[in-house]
Amino acid sequence: MAENLHERLDALVNRPLVRLWLLWGLFWLMFAPTIGVTISTFFNYPDYLGTSLELQFGRLRPMHVNGVIFGAFSTLFMGLCYYIVPRLTGVRIWQEKLGFWLAWIWNIGLALGMLSMALGYNQGLEAGELPLFADTIFFVAITFATVQFIVTIAKRTEPQLYVSLWYLVAAFVWTVLNLILGSFILPYSIWGINSAAFHGLFIHYIVGLWITPAGYVLIYYFLPASVKNPIYSHKLSLVGFWSLALFYPFVGIHHYLYSPIADWAETLAIITSMLLIIPVWTVLQNFFGTMIGRWDTFGRNIPAKFLIMGSLMYLVGCFQGSLEALRSIQEPTHFTDFVISHSHLTVFGTFVVWAIGGTVYVWPRIHGQELWSFKLANWSFWLITFGISLMGLVLTMAGLIQGTMWMSGTEWLDSLVVMRPYWMIRTISGMSMDLGITLLVYNLMRTALAGYKNRQTNVVLAELKVAS
Repeated sequence: MAENLHERLDALVNRPLVRLWLLWGLFWLMFAPTIGVTISTFFNYPDYLGTSLELQFGRLRPMHVNGVIFGAFSTLFMGLCYYIVPRLTGVRIWQEKLGFWLAWIWNIGLALGMLSMALGYNQGLEAGELPLFADTIFFVAITFATVQFIVTIAKRTEPQLYVSLWYLVAAFVWTVLNLILGSFILPYSIWGINSAAFHGLFIHYIVGLWITPAGYVLIYYFLPASVKNPIYSHKLSLVGFWSLALFYPFVGIHHYLYSPIADWAETLAIITSMLLIIPVWTVLQNFFGTMIGRWDTFGRNIPAKFLIMGSLMYLVGCFQGSLEALRSIQEPTHFTDFVISHSHLTVFGTFVVWAIGGTVYVWPRIHGQELWSFKLANWSFWLITFGISLMGLVLTMAGLIQGTMWMSGTEWLDSLVVMRPYWMIRTISGMSMDLGITLLVYNLMRTALAGYKNRQTNVVLAELKVAS
């Protein structure tokens, strides 16, 4: 009975569509972190790439940020949605062919946007640097994808709406609205301190109302699926969803404390930043509760290892985020590497890692082939884990040292000398992550190749059987 159900659900998934999105996502997963290591090296060797403007920090850094958010994470997430939604709704994706068009529109638009930023075309807003034409392409693609998924969910045969679908609908609807603000209104109609305040909202909506609920979509589906255990508590998932929806829209100004922005707005951002402990702790309790009785299988379960490791990074990164929203903590940490540690632990260490976990779960299944090498996958896991852990630790230490030095009156240039060893370790940790990603992608490509060869062999054997 269970096997028949799995076969029926598998038949609903358009494997070539999922494969296309994941292939693009794996490309961006290789590309964007490599740019990150390239620009990290500038901190110790500022002239190592010469004087070409296209290879300078100011051009490459936006490519890294947007490449990780909209390339590596978002593209993998889209591919995994095309796998998750049919299985949770019991129906095929509405207008499946549209998904192929969106994959090419999304990724070609992103590639052209990357090229434009390298050539110096930039809107000047962090996480919103993509030129207007690329923003427009991305907006159109995500709007059509929103309609596609919502219509599919509306046509579902499964009465209950599983929590992953809650977060999926919310992520897409919130992001369509946020892109209207960040792509078409903010760069052209809002100026001065108001621009800073609204940009704080925009960038946090990218993180908190796109990346965060999208990440929850993935782990709420793939963790129970990979460990073969039901989600620990449906009620906790409700608390997590509604507390995220209620509190996150107000946190965006918490990076602008001690600024001319109204004190009441800053205080509201601080309060809601602390209240975000509620959704963080509820979802983490749900994830670790789901593992109860399954820890004995954890060692050889690569998807679960990535998902749980990302959850640990989420715990640390969100603790940092709430702390640095306090005025007394922000004073020594703002403008320092402490903030960079927080962003890497959450965006990459949590959400990109969760997308990797989902990809490792789905990729062998859409190719009808076991993962090519468990040992190589394990090496990938530990290299990525070591790299992001070391980076988070060293940047936290560096940030606290920077802040205390500045508060004690140390000249800024003198503080740079002290930072050089920390920045070198940061670059090495990034290389460890890049190596882990490279081994992972190689492993997945060998898995796909093995699956293709097996299918060809089966076709030949079937033809011989018919001939005999």
